[in-house]
Amino acid sequence: MKIITCIKQVPGSTQVEIDPVTGNLVRDGKNAKMNPYDLFALEAAFEIKERTNHCEVHALTMGPFSATDVLRNAIYMGADKGSLVTDRRFAGADVLATAYTLSQTIQKIGNYDIVICGKQTTDGDTAQVGPEIAEFLGIPHVPYVKEIVEIKEHSIIVTSAYDFYDEKIEVAFPCLITIEKDGNVPRLPSYRRKRKYQDLKLDILSLKDFHDQDPGNYGLSGSPTQVEEIFPPQKTKDSIRIEGSGKELGEAIYQILKENRYV
Repeated sequence: MKIITCIKQVPGSTQVEIDPVTGNLVRDGKNAKMNPYDLFALEAAFEIKERTNHCEVHALTMGPFSATDVLRNAIYMGADKGSLVTDRRFAGADVLATAYTLSQTIQKIGNYDIVICGKQTTDGDTAQVGPEIAEFLGIPHVPYVKEIVEIKEHSIIVTSAYDFYDEKIEVAFPCLITIEKDGNVPRLPSYRRKRKYQDLKLDILSLKDFHDQDPGNYGLSGSPTQVEEIFPPQKTKDSIRIEGSGKELGEAIYQILKENRYV
């Protein structure tokens, strides 16, 4: 069995830089970390590996070369292989172009049984990339998985958590699942594995490695949605002191909220 787990390097805090020309986040690897939801995805992959025989976990990420840091962390946690897909022509991709790029990479890797993604990323919060990858690959998918119930020879049974109910679903291989947070407890990177695999060679792929090499399908060119403007919020510690009766205070607060377009 082969499991491909998609992970992502995201900003490590809310203090992020924005390119004033493109409006994109500056992803230079500084103050970065693995997307928290992807930790649960990796742990789900390791859980499946421990419950089956001859299972390989292949970590995959898209981003600049600095994103190899999260791949190595995945290796130190328990992944067997890691692949980085990177190309300047992939820059500025929206969720659709990102999903298409990852689907092309997964097709290049090949011979997979399960693709596992975190439910969403903390820098986008769309929860769309996983299902869109499945659509591009033409495979079934189950979102919001909170429990791996059973792994069979040709299928997997999972519990998917929706807003008001849970659903137990059996889905045939190959398939894609996205993992909810708190469905498991992610393990820490192993110092022993770090010593053992610190020189492990990671696979680096770019547009030339894909079946579809049309640059118009990737990055900004392949993105039907584009950010018109993005900027960090202005922070201030200015304060206003209001005095009066309860009714006067309520009215004053309402006017302030109205002037600032909160109501």
